[in-house]
Amino acid sequence: MPPILLYSRPGILVTADRFTVGSTTWQVADITHLHTTRGPHDRLAVRAVAATATVIAGIGVVLGFIGGLERLTARAYLALGVVVLLPVLLAALGDRWRPPPYELWGWYRGVEVLLFSSDDERQFGQVSRAVRRAREGLRYGGWGDPPAADLWRPDR
Repeated sequence: MPPILLYSRPGILVTADRFTVGSTTWQVADITHLHTTRGPHDRLAVRAVAATATVIAGIGVVLGFIGGLERLTARAYLALGVVVLLPVLLAALGDRWRPPPYELWGWYRGVEVLLFSSDDERQFGQVSRAVRRAREGLRYGGWGDPPAADLWRPDR
């Protein structure tokens, strides 16, 4: 009997008994404690926010030491206020353009491992549901056909 296919896309295969991503295969029976989370933020976006915040803080410190803050006009203060919001804007744009990946974690033979990671929320949902269904199939006795039920027929 061929294995029951729950999800199949290039590089990803979920059957009733195994889960394959790329060249790594896990036996579904050995996967426990499945949970999902979001991965780390993009390193480039984090570095851009940190660098921008550092430069802005440095400019503020230098202006404070040389007394330049007392001589600034109202427009200059407004411009500084807008510039201070730049790291917040960069952080929001970084999360929008390069969002943190969705991650599926689980315990495999006593070790917590990252089973699957994707930026595509739809694909991630399909894969994680397929793995959970495979686990449920094992828990409830397999994927065989249900026993035939006696149909109730009225007496005439």
